[in-house]
Amino acid sequence: MVGCEWGGTRLSTADAPIARAALDDLLAIAGLDADDIEIEAEDLALDTRIRATEAAVAALGAGGYVASRFIGDSAVRVGTRHVEASLQSYAHVKFEDPDRAPGPRMAAAQRAVIAGFHQTGDGRWMYIHPGFAHNTESLLELFGHPSNEDESRQVVASWEAPQLEREIMRRGLCSAMVRDPEEWDASPMGRILNARPVVEIIQVGDADPRPAGAGPRPLTDYKVLDLTRVLAGPTCARTLASYGARVIRISAQDLPHVPLFVAETGLGKRSAHIDLKSDSGRSKMRELIGEADVFSQGYRTGALERQGFGVADVVTAKPGIVYVSINCYGHEGPWRSVPGWEQLAQTVTGMAYLHGNYHNEGRPQLQPAAVTDYTTGYLAAYGTLVALLRQREQGGSYWVRVSLARTGVWMRGLGLREAATYRPFDDEEITSYRAVTQTEWGAMHHLRPAVELSNTDVFWKQPPVSLGSHAPAFTR
Repeated sequence: MVGCEWGGTRLSTADAPIARAALDDLLAIAGLDADDIEIEAEDLALDTRIRATEAAVAALGAGGYVASRFIGDSAVRVGTRHVEASLQSYAHVKFEDPDRAPGPRMAAAQRAVIAGFHQTGDGRWMYIHPGFAHNTESLLELFGHPSNEDESRQVVASWEAPQLEREIMRRGLCSAMVRDPEEWDASPMGRILNARPVVEIIQVGDADPRPAGAGPRPLTDYKVLDLTRVLAGPTCARTLASYGARVIRISAQDLPHVPLFVAETGLGKRSAHIDLKSDSGRSKMRELIGEADVFSQGYRTGALERQGFGVADVVTAKPGIVYVSINCYGHEGPWRSVPGWEQLAQTVTGMAYLHGNYHNEGRPQLQPAAVTDYTTGYLAAYGTLVALLRQREQGGSYWVRVSLARTGVWMRGLGLREAATYRPFDDEEITSYRAVTQTEWGAMHHLRPAVELSNTDVFWKQPPVSLGSHAPAFTR
């Protein structure tokens, strides 16, 4: 490990060769290679044993390289400190007028009662994830409505972990049992998922090649439908928007959301409501698909198929489209329809186990950032860019598949860090990574994209907006 001295102790520094090897592995999935990619390896800010920084650098660098190919040769530059900040970018959003900022991230009072790691009666650990408000109420009902954290611990301790996990999943809720890496890899779901590449790019139909665009940015002439929520999926579409794509985020009046995340991942996007349960809504969606180049969704397996918008439906309606599927546990196997979150991907794949042992706490612990969410979003954007490039050069329709759990396994496969000292961010450094955008909530200070290209600027043209602010239509 490369290191340097700071205050008499050894600092941990991002390992550029590991990041570059991971980047080359990603490019190899697409049959590509590249030389002109600069990785600036700096002191690390995130205290984690998992090489999350190198993984995110690889995903962003590979995506930047493919994006640059749409408009000619370009040098690509990625700095590790800026990338690390992007792995917790919602935490670095600042509104000049706090009173106008989007609402709270979660309803904290009920969540605090049950959320987090709890030990079960068989000595194992569970991560209880309350999810949105209706999920929280269902979990509280399962546990007998505990009034405080002590009561929650007692209730969870009355269960054995495998039994509790099965019951929670049977109810369609979100929680999972902590596994070490070996246990996950040997499980039926782990074996199926680990056999797939971290980014799957599958040709699912024939179509004529798309003519090359004439715009000044890589994706100027491309249109994206973003049917995702929270972090990984919206991050994918936001990344495509940073390269010039026109993105519409599609939501519905009755879908829960996290206001801060809507603002942070809404950069570069319009936003419209469409009710896919209605005939008129489905008709409008089919109309938009006819114009779109990318259809990105984060629904449970089977949910959109029942509405007529599965991959086969969309590819038939629009030959040449790229269909992107993002979930927690993968797209095959017994957990393919199980809902999940960042925390649960870390819990099942051994990441929380490894991080807990790293800090010698004797209990699992989450990484200090949303590392699988954001990195999965960057990987999905990379896969989408590859599929769009193939479509332009060869023709065809494509299906891009990523999952939080597969990303987690890929991360830990890069090797583990040694114990070292880290240099946390300060306000001055974070400010140097920020841009300021005028929004409906006032001036919003947010991180700039972490990738630089020599032949074009990478930025977001559209300010974020509240969900449903626009008509469901692409604009010129």
